[in-house]
Amino acid sequence: MTATESNHHPEHPAGGRSAPNRVAFVTGGSRGIGLACARALTAAGNTVVVGSRSKPDSLDPDLRWVECDITSGESIDAAFSTIEAEVGSVDILVANAGITKDTLVLRMAEDDFQAVVDANLTGSFRLAKRAVKSMMKARWGRIILMSSVVAGLGQAGQANYSASKAGLVGLGRSLAREFASRGITVNLVAPGPIETEMLAAAGDKAVTAMIEAVPVGRIGRPDEVAAAVTFLASESAGYVTGAIIAVDGGLGMGGGLGG
Repeated sequence: MTATESNHHPEHPAGGRSAPNRVAFVTGGSRGIGLACARALTAAGNTVVVGSRSKPDSLDPDLRWVECDITSGESIDAAFSTIEAEVGSVDILVANAGITKDTLVLRMAEDDFQAVVDANLTGSFRLAKRAVKSMMKARWGRIILMSSVVAGLGQAGQANYSASKAGLVGLGRSLAREFASRGITVNLVAPGPIETEMLAAAGDKAVTAMIEAVPVGRIGRPDEVAAAVTFLASESAGYVTGAIIAVDGGLGMGGGLGG
């Protein structure tokens, strides 16, 4: 992990007022939505560490990086231990990292189904379980899980991805109920189609079809997802927990998961 500043972590003041500096950990934070979240949280005054399996070729100078493989409990524990030693305990967790292995069900290997569920759903469970240890002691914490519009709508060719993202809703709301009395909120953000490398890989025809399906008539931007994440991570969101914030241009209306 790269870090040049003091490893002193400010005390959490009584009454829950915003500390001068919260520590945020964003998985999958080296590109796309994760990087946008990391930048927005930094701009809001937090110290931000991004995690990924491999170190990015370049990273904003005010961001730190730590190796983190969300499919490994040992890797997650090591990442948190490094952050705690070099920066301070994690106050804000944005569980953004995830994978896709898209194909129709009849062609989908069971291993590919399990791999996506393990990374996207079980990986978020591993992260949250590790994060709440210090949050419970501090009696303050923010956990934001990255779901998707397909959690409620479903998507042909994405049975594994849709299942994993729907599972996050049950996980997140269960965690929200477990830890609400400790000052920890747990919420979900459900993006629709967003301008990312993953979306671009779908091809122009697919993107055009998505635009036609979105009520606002365009693809979303990573910074629009990051704005929702930054609000949920803030002191102002202390009375919001177990919520799903849709950032999808209206695509998911009536999707069945509720808000």
